Amino acid sequence: MTDQPLLRLHKVEKHFGDFVALDGVSLTLQAGTVTCLVGPSGSGKSTLLRTVNLLERLDGGAVYLRGEMLGFTRSGDHRRPVPKKVARRQAVNFGMVFQSFNLIPQMTAAENVALGPVEVLQVGRADARRQAHELLSRVGLADRVDHYPAELSGGQQQRVAIARALAMKPSVLLFDEPTSALDAELVAEVLAVIKELAMEGFTMLIVTHELAFARDIADEVVMMEDGRIIESGPPDRILLNPTTERARSFFASVSH
Repeated sequence: MTDQPLLRLHKVEKHFGDFVALDGVSLTLQAGTVTCLVGPSGSGKSTLLRTVNLLERLDGGAVYLRGEMLGFTRSGDHRRPVPKKVARRQAVNFGMVFQSFNLIPQMTAAENVALGPVEVLQVGRADARRQAHELLSRVGLADRVDHYPAELSGGQQQRVAIARALAMKPSVLLFDEPTSALDAELVAEVLAVIKELAMEGFTMLIVTHELAFARDIADEVVMMEDGRIIESGPPDRILLNPTTERARSFFASVSH
């Protein structure tokens, strides 16, 4: 592991009108590490993911991937948005897994996974389909490649969404509450896939309310509230011995 972080957020700000969604958030991710974002609803966790992968434009601060500023270029003391072509190239570095799956209902599992490589990476259809089959097998869906989303359980749909993100060969995987839309019995199968990816060395930034999972998988747990980071560190310290009263009360409330 080098000293240069793979991903660095520096004093990131995001406003929606008068509402401050992100208020000077700074965070670094080394390659091959897992960072879990936790905290109450509305604390800015999902917005932070959306600024990282350029779905939301920053209002202040900067995000860097391998030292390259994302979304903007500097010109002296000023900066301007990068051209759309450059933004698309930068965004491809991030694989996003949403809480609501976002699969295309008219496409089979394999077609959903192959779409991005064909349309964005210009991969040949045969190669993309072969890769889709391999990735679906990897997430335990070898027998579901030709099934449509409506024929799959929520857990299976989310695993298709994970395979779809992997198909783009991203530098960082982003997960936005990947189990929140699932019934309790389906949560474990999705978390097992994410845990396996962590063991394989994928760099991941995960918004989750599954604190036991965060403790098990994370290299760092970051707690957010009101658009700010109020605690960060190794999971055992943050989850079992937080230093702030707010973090103590939050973890006590969600552990019951």
